[in-house]
Amino acid sequence: MKRLLSSLLLLAGSTLSPLAAAETAPAVAPLPEMTWTVTPAVTSQYLFRGVRLAGASLQPAVDFAYGPLALGLWSSVALEDHASGDGDPEIDFYGSYTIPLLRWSRVEAELVPGFQLYTYPDAERSRGYYRATLEPSVGANLIIAGVKLTPKAYYDFMLKGATFECAAAVAVPLPALGTELELSASIGTFRWKDIAADVDPAVKNWGDYWTVGAAVPYQVTANSSVKLTVLYSEGRNNFFKQGTSPREENESAVGRAAVTLSYAIDL
Repeated sequence: MKRLLSSLLLLAGSTLSPLAAAETAPAVAPLPEMTWTVTPAVTSQYLFRGVRLAGASLQPAVDFAYGPLALGLWSSVALEDHASGDGDPEIDFYGSYTIPLLRWSRVEAELVPGFQLYTYPDAERSRGYYRATLEPSVGANLIIAGVKLTPKAYYDFMLKGATFECAAAVAVPLPALGTELELSASIGTFRWKDIAADVDPAVKNWGDYWTVGAAVPYQVTANSSVKLTVLYSEGRNNFFKQGTSPREENESAVGRAAVTLSYAIDL
């Protein structure tokens, strides 16, 4: 009897319809989408953390995304106000990984560790310029009713110092124009203990900064768009100090506006 029952059960299992078999199989999660985006851009001024680093510049970028993983390459080549031996051109490599923490109603929270590798191929170390600095970071995305808040902390191993920043962003629909207005703002502070290579005593640099901006994207094709961005950035309390010498104010840390035009295409 046991053998007969076993045979009947085996026979029943072998004659299940494909639909029934599919219903009993465990669900397989879809693979994350892989995307490449190329973004050539030109800006009227290169502003970074409240400091003007160059005048008009070309700033192309390439980004790769695979699910929560993001990697990219960004560069800047000055078209004016280029100083021999400094950090131009600049080629940066960056990455991040987004970890969801909370999703409830209109509230989302994510943890985002990442890194930024700044490289300067033509920098002259003999003149005190680093050829590369590495800046890992940890941040969080907090989205409340469409408003995105991003507190973030960085630490640069070469410059031996930290940067703390908090940014906010929101998109305002412009249905009459078929686009939206992207508003952003950020505030930050930094303190670096060794900004010049092979210099003794070390040169310190610290300061505060804030930035506000507005951007309008326009969809050109299904996989490409142009964006016009206008921002204002201002550096404050930005000083250099070497050893026991009096501190010197950073003359490049003043309020300035910049206009950027970019074109993004997904490959």
